[in-house]
Amino acid sequence: MALKIQPLSDRVVIEAAPAEEVSSGGIILPDTAQEKPQQGKVVAVGTGKVSDSGTLVKPTLKVGDSILYGKYSGTEVTINGSEYTIMRESDVLAIL
Repeated sequence: MALKIQPLSDRVVIEAAPAEEVSSGGIILPDTAQEKPQQGKVVAVGTGKVSDSGTLVKPTLKVGDSILYGKYSGTEVTINGSEYTIMRESDVLAIL
């Protein structure tokens, strides 16, 4: 089923990667101790940002890109039972 959300301007919709359930030492982590993931996959991209001169600046990201973003970036939303994060393209740190 396709995602029925279209972000505006320079925003992107991210599906977060699953949180680590086992530590590097092999200890199983409960839900309360799991770190919030900082990487994910782009599932929708806005049309771009209008610059000060009035021209449209196309987004760098595209659907399907794996990205790295800040720990507390964006706004978390639930759509059709799935959790997504909506953030500005400038909040994305790197493409993996």
